[in-house]
Amino acid sequence: MTTTPKRIIPCLDTKGGRLVKGVNFLGLADVGDPVEYARMYNEQGADELVFLDITASHEGRDTIVDLVSKTSEVIFMPLTVGGGIKSTDDMQRILRAGADKVGVNTAAVMRPEILKEGAKMFGTQCIVLAVDARDRRLNTKVNVEEAHKIDWGWDISPLKVDENSLWEVYVHGGRTATGIDLIKWCKYAVSLGAGEILLTSMDKDGTKDGYDNAMNKAVRDAVSVPLVASGGAGCLEDFYKGAVEGEADALLAASLFHFGTLTVPQVKEYLASKGVPVRPVEKK
Repeated sequence: MTTTPKRIIPCLDTKGGRLVKGVNFLGLADVGDPVEYARMYNEQGADELVFLDITASHEGRDTIVDLVSKTSEVIFMPLTVGGGIKSTDDMQRILRAGADKVGVNTAAVMRPEILKEGAKMFGTQCIVLAVDARDRRLNTKVNVEEAHKIDWGWDISPLKVDENSLWEVYVHGGRTATGIDLIKWCKYAVSLGAGEILLTSMDKDGTKDGYDNAMNKAVRDAVSVPLVASGGAGCLEDFYKGAVEGEADALLAASLFHFGTLTVPQVKEYLASKGVPVRPVEKK
């Protein structure tokens, strides 16, 4: 296992300026003020913070920029912001508001060149490919035939799912199947300039059943950039398995931290006790 410290990252999913959380991307419930939660995670010694506008509505764009600005004022750690970012202008607006990295998901599938443009303008270290994926073996009843007929405006044929594909990429907040193979997509995105991958298992999201370590390991083996695992953390052991079995460079969680089931220091202390390198929690 690498000696590079594993990062522990709380995730703030927002809708209409409020922190929300659901299960399998559904049943979103209001949790509270994202800025106050950001402040709490800063005090707990989180390594980074991810801030996602999961509805990515045009109406909320100004509010989101304002929230990013307010959040950046109360934290002293790297901040990744995603949701509704469709151009380098959007990236610049978010970065100027205080973000250190920008996450692109749907926009990258609709126009992959945004990854190359963003990397050229801001550096690959700023460009995070956010991916929502489902295990095709667990979703045989999902009707995706019509979704696969979508014309994305570019030739996806080299990246399409086939009989060997285990995971498929979804967009629009997990509502639309793309017909794109996860591993092929991650490789292609990195070749364009993505400097990090934030991979969310839709099947595991909010379930507290543990990370999809098989999926994470497959992506980890396929690309050279850092991998952030998301979706499914339910106990301390899950973080350990995510680091060791999934070989993720960073472990992201939301509801566990939001509802006080675990704290960032508890996770770090546990991982350290198991021999997993982590950054020590600095006393605030």
